[in-house]
Amino acid sequence: MHTRYFDLRDTKGQQKIIEDQISAAADILRQGGLVAIPTETVYGLGANALDETAVHKIFEAKGRPQDNPLIIHVPGPQWLPRYCEDVPPLAYTLARKFWPGPLTMILKRKKVVPDATTAGLDTVGVRCPDHQVTLAIIREAGVPIAAPSANTSGRPSCTCAADCLEDMDGKIDAVVDGGPCQVGVESTIVDLTCDPPRLLRPGGMPLEALEEVVGPLTVDKAVTEPLKDGEQPKAPGMKYRHYAPKAPVTVVTGPAEASARTIEQLAKPGDGVICFDEFADRFDRQTVECLGPSRDKRIQAQRVFDALRAFDSKDVQQIYAQCPDSQGLGLAIGNRLKKAAGFKTVAADQKKVVIGITGGTGSGKTSALNAIRDLGGVVIDCDAVYHEMLNQDAELRHAIEVKFHGVFNSDGSLNRKKLGELVFENKERMAQLNEVIYQFLVPEVQRRARDGNLTAIDAINLIESGVGELCDRTVAVTAPAELRVRRIMARDGIDERYARMRVSAQKSDEFYRSKCDYELSNTADTPEAFRETARVFFERLIGELREEKDKAAQ
Repeated sequence: MHTRYFDLRDTKGQQKIIEDQISAAADILRQGGLVAIPTETVYGLGANALDETAVHKIFEAKGRPQDNPLIIHVPGPQWLPRYCEDVPPLAYTLARKFWPGPLTMILKRKKVVPDATTAGLDTVGVRCPDHQVTLAIIREAGVPIAAPSANTSGRPSCTCAADCLEDMDGKIDAVVDGGPCQVGVESTIVDLTCDPPRLLRPGGMPLEALEEVVGPLTVDKAVTEPLKDGEQPKAPGMKYRHYAPKAPVTVVTGPAEASARTIEQLAKPGDGVICFDEFADRFDRQTVECLGPSRDKRIQAQRVFDALRAFDSKDVQQIYAQCPDSQGLGLAIGNRLKKAAGFKTVAADQKKVVIGITGGTGSGKTSALNAIRDLGGVVIDCDAVYHEMLNQDAELRHAIEVKFHGVFNSDGSLNRKKLGELVFENKERMAQLNEVIYQFLVPEVQRRARDGNLTAIDAINLIESGVGELCDRTVAVTAPAELRVRRIMARDGIDERYARMRVSAQKSDEFYRSKCDYELSNTADTPEAFRETARVFFERLIGELREEKDKAAQ
């Protein structure tokens, strides 16, 4: 088969050429052919999703297992009722917010979508790609396009037309070159047929962005571990070893400095290393592919498949890869690396550190906690833990009811107004309530803090509750009162009088300063600037603590 090549990268002022090539690609798809098409995520191998024979050609060209369902691509939410049953309002909400873009929604399918496309499932994945060339091809074709990544099954996905030709030349009818992919990892897949919705595959749409709209999502176990034999995947990328170069891959997790140090210990001369840019010079006896700066996940997402694919032309026996943390795009990048490794991972050798963080509103605690996340840490929000326990912990609820009879409604929910009336104007009763809360909260926080190598505990009452005793060090985040007032006014949209009342009602900086091991003062002009200051502070503190622990263990 001769594979045609349509170059649509730079056709400024050549509208007729653009239209002719789009029409030619659309005609191939209508006639049952295969076309590699560009999207913002990766290149897709497209076929008419309603043509069972054409869909089978995708599986043949890729060597793809038949039980691995495909995603259909549409030009907008107006096409959803054509191919999906009982479309929930949430689907349209997400489409308005995130389409076109790297989000795939799993919905109930109509019978017009054949079994070959859905792998026999009664659901179908649907997305609207953010690439004008491909959207124009879909509209011109007038049919939804089934399009898994345009690579040989199991190999790293294609992020440029040259990759598609490397894998598919002579196997498919055409390749449309729309330039390099801007996102670089596949779409995020969320299942809307269950409650709460479930994340099936992390991708170019960060989980945090979805949860701002949807609320908490359940994360499918296939995101962090392989499915077992006999388990059918509900979405692409859930079951089989994917994205793998020829040489075996080992993923090293943990903070960047620690994972680089661990790879130095593991990698032999001549091995391959995928690392963040700033560590490349440590591996002069290995073959190196750079993933991007350790703090720039956008670039890492664009490079991850290129880095994996590059090793197929290099003579290495083993590849070690640094892994970003799971915040934002890091969840998707880490998932792709781990799938390339068949989930073979090594945790960087590091001592566990727990840091307590406290301070008044407007001081900059959020930026400080984000700095901990930047360093690969996990944050435990004591206030959130308390409210979660209030809904789920029967013993805590009973203890509160014993002390403050009648503060729970008939449906079991807490009557916050009634409880507030009892305790807010009565210091003795407030102390009684706190005593009950702390009795249950501290053991729960201690249990959660056992996981991970770096944990920050966020608590306004860090010292009084006893949670501070769980920490290696405690840090007070402070700021001048005038700055706090201005920040609260800007953040919460309140007037100066109310902002000053909120600041004056809280403990003074001197209280936090006198009770904590360290003070982190925030006089920065922007949250971003303080976040960077805090990152440097915590990086140094964490290093000192781990060095202390290493010496103590010797």
